[in-house]
Amino acid sequence: MIKKLLKSVREYKKDSIIVPVLMAVEAIMEIVIPFLMTFIVGELQMVAENKKTEVDMGVIGIAASLMIVCAVIALIAGSLGAKLAAKASCGFAHNLREDMYNNLQSFSFENIDNYSTASLITRITTDVTNVQNAYQMAIRMLVRAPILFIASIIMTIVIEPIMALIFAGAAIILGVVVAFCMFRVIPYFRTMFKKYDALNAVVQEDLTAIRVVKSYVREDREISKMKKATGDVYTYSVKAERILTIMMPSVMLVMFIVNIIILTMGSNMYVGNIAGNIQPSELQTLIQYSAQILSGVMMVAMCLNFIALSRGSAERIAEVLDEKTTLPRAKEQITEVKDGSVDFEGVEFRYSQKADVAVLKNIDLHIASGETIGIIGATGSGKSSLVSLIPRLYDVSKGSVKVGGVDVRKYNLDALRNTVAMVLQKNVLFSGTIAENLRWGDENATDEQVREAAVQACADEFIQNLPGKYDYDLGQGGVNVSSGQKQRLCIARALLKHPKIIIFDDSTSAVDTKTDATIRENLRKYAPETTKIIIAQRVASVQDADKIIVLDEGRISGIGTHEELLESNEIYREVFQSQVKGGEE
Repeated sequence: MIKKLLKSVREYKKDSIIVPVLMAVEAIMEIVIPFLMTFIVGELQMVAENKKTEVDMGVIGIAASLMIVCAVIALIAGSLGAKLAAKASCGFAHNLREDMYNNLQSFSFENIDNYSTASLITRITTDVTNVQNAYQMAIRMLVRAPILFIASIIMTIVIEPIMALIFAGAAIILGVVVAFCMFRVIPYFRTMFKKYDALNAVVQEDLTAIRVVKSYVREDREISKMKKATGDVYTYSVKAERILTIMMPSVMLVMFIVNIIILTMGSNMYVGNIAGNIQPSELQTLIQYSAQILSGVMMVAMCLNFIALSRGSAERIAEVLDEKTTLPRAKEQITEVKDGSVDFEGVEFRYSQKADVAVLKNIDLHIASGETIGIIGATGSGKSSLVSLIPRLYDVSKGSVKVGGVDVRKYNLDALRNTVAMVLQKNVLFSGTIAENLRWGDENATDEQVREAAVQACADEFIQNLPGKYDYDLGQGGVNVSSGQKQRLCIARALLKHPKIIIFDDSTSAVDTKTDATIRENLRKYAPETTKIIIAQRVASVQDADKIIVLDEGRISGIGTHEELLESNEIYREVFQSQVKGGEE
């Protein structure tokens, strides 16, 4: 997992290597300063004890000068290290988000179905921030702290070996406390991140459906859901932090006990009550080293705190990075689609390999290039699933789907999808102007081509009445236009792509029957060679198609023209009669 994440360091690898070196320099300088202080205090002590008549200012001057040099070096190394660490960690987070998003773009619909939108947002935002903080702490503190600890122990051994045993014992005790806290806290953090997903899901669902919430006066219910979601995050955060609060008091307690022991033993050594030989200047240095040793342990504890928090995040990020698309690519990918013919041969389809029930069963169907095909059937009969196999949004479980006489699995995916345009059941527009949205079909389209596509989709008539016309800002998700206008804009966007196959997945349901008929007439007139597949609930939308396919529970119940199906297919006849009842019979 760590190796997978560290691949995202890339161009910041140099900075990530320099930072530990600078931290090591800073730590060594901080170790040398107390040692130099020993010479100054020792010189003054000898004069105070009448062992020397006067202070040797040369010794004091050299020691003081070296201390100043060490302090300046430590300051420069520490400041530069902090700056580079911030740069490296921010760059690492930037690359990590980019790599996750790039991998998400390669996902098939089956891959995307494995994650909720809220979970993916949490992983790209909160989880990456947690990993970024842990990375910055790791390249700084996890290098500086051990060097401080080890070097302080070595200097303590040089001054008085017995004292080093005290420090080692204190470090072992603290190590046990830290390990215990980490072992207990990690499961809470893992659960907390799942609660974050649930929290984001509530927010996303509420904001997306805010009009429904207000129209049904369910604000109190949504507030209650939000309160529960935030309460769950709070509960597990408190449980985790309650354990982590043990660490700092434990470090401080051990530090005070160690100082008391050092002062007691040092004093007795100096007056000769116990074996050993130590001077007050050395005792002062040992106290400083004890502070550095235990501060090093505190730094490690702090780092482990961040690492414990980020471990669950790192696992969730690695899960997204490790996810491979379920649409494997052929070694030799075909980049040219000959025509718009479509063939289903013995097709069976399940949304998941683990699914017990097949959504589509025994589908055998030939659609000639340029034909207009209508698909009708009850909700859940598999209409959208059927057409999703054509641009290879999903792969078949059995059989094959061919476009232009070639299995879709042999095509370059971009080439195939550039040939097929889909107007989805759910109309999706993006923030920006009308022209910018339509140019999703062809980013190089001229203004004339954009307008021509809008005219064919019967969208130009209302665009001309908008302020700014094609430069009119649609707002986020196209909130400034009606559902029917959204549908016509989505149809225009698909037509601008000039596809060989165009699929309408119940995409004229929000427009009136006259406009629906006009759009279909424009398709026959302006795109005669394009294969047109129309999924509809209204018989009127498909009755003039070359062939109509009736789906029932994932199987083809009947194929034929409007008149043929009225004669031969009971399902089609019932749908037709239910729609014309009370009208023209």
